Amino acid sequence: MQRLDVSFENSDSKTLKGVLELPTNKKPLNFVLFAHCFTCNKNFHAPSNISKSLASKGYGVLRFDFTGLGESDGDFEDTNFSGNVEDLISAANFLKKEYNAPSIIVGHSLGGAAALFAAKKIESVKTIVTINAPSNLSHVKKHFESSLDEIEKDGSASINIGGRSFQIKKHFVDDLKNNNDSKVLQEIRTPLLIMHSPQDKIVSINHAEELYKVARHPKSFITLDGADHMLSTRSDSEYAGNVIAAWASKYIEQPEVPELETDHEVMANLGAHGYTTQIIAGKHYFVADEPVKAGGSDLGPNPYELVSSGLAACTSMTIQMYARRKEWKIENVETHVSYSKKHADDCENCEDDKAKIDSFEREISIKGELDNKQIERLLEIADKCPVHKTLSTKGQIRTKLKS
Repeated sequence: MQRLDVSFENSDSKTLKGVLELPTNKKPLNFVLFAHCFTCNKNFHAPSNISKSLASKGYGVLRFDFTGLGESDGDFEDTNFSGNVEDLISAANFLKKEYNAPSIIVGHSLGGAAALFAAKKIESVKTIVTINAPSNLSHVKKHFESSLDEIEKDGSASINIGGRSFQIKKHFVDDLKNNNDSKVLQEIRTPLLIMHSPQDKIVSINHAEELYKVARHPKSFITLDGADHMLSTRSDSEYAGNVIAAWASKYIEQPEVPELETDHEVMANLGAHGYTTQIIAGKHYFVADEPVKAGGSDLGPNPYELVSSGLAACTSMTIQMYARRKEWKIENVETHVSYSKKHADDCENCEDDKAKIDSFEREISIKGELDNKQIERLLEIADKCPVHKTLSTKGQIRTKLKS
């Protein structure tokens, strides 16, 4: 994947910093605009992992810091909810000018409320997704409920959220009073996906119920069972990204996979960050990655797992092809392959204990109406599968620089 650091100006001429996650084709057909949670930033778990998951499915994703947060210019104490909405509109205009206008807007927590308001003003948005979002903006005041009297009296107060200190001014509180999610939802006709965790202790599941009641069709609800409010567990945020990609495909046009020069050509594209690699094989689009312990994001199989997958698939296919030609009835063929480097027992430099050879361990389960002789023959046929032959012989790889 490609990860680009970007910046753009908002309506107040403040510079906002963002990250653009792009798939292999660099300029995808559909772009996603992500709104992070209250006092969060673009690099929190949810925006980062969800963006990567969506990019691995072919979407371009822009996540950015709202004014006064993260790397963006401005002072948080001078911002309000309406300003967040305006920042989203500025971000959409940036995408429209430099890439493609966003067709999906995703908002987490208070960012979900901002996404609902912004979607009304961004014509290109075809789908809206809220994640653990409140059904009314007054809920946000619970973060500083004990300081409301001080804010009303002195015009501002310092509050602590997640171990960080923020200054909240009266105009922020007043702005929350002047907006209401439910009224906005009644005016929205765009397909809406509401995602919420029943275990959310910050914004209860009742908020999702209220949003769903007020929203008009088409609308969908998907539970994020077991997740916390922040989606701090990577598997939860990656799941959310994968579900969003699948759900949105019903409502927006999907990009065509770029055509390669030959039917057997494979393209692997990796940007400057991480190891999540976009792969196009024929007309198929998927990813490879490295495990977390090796510095990857574990969004796909590693290269050797892909090689092992090829051997396993080819083995099962070859056995079934042979059996069908012989009219032998096989209900199922299951091939397990594991890869490792083992010390060579018969290599020329066997005295060197560092010498190792590639080793693939293969186990085959065959279910069908077969006698022992037929099973023995099928195991012989397994060794004749094309990928087996390729891995068993010394191949040739010629490399040249592509312009």
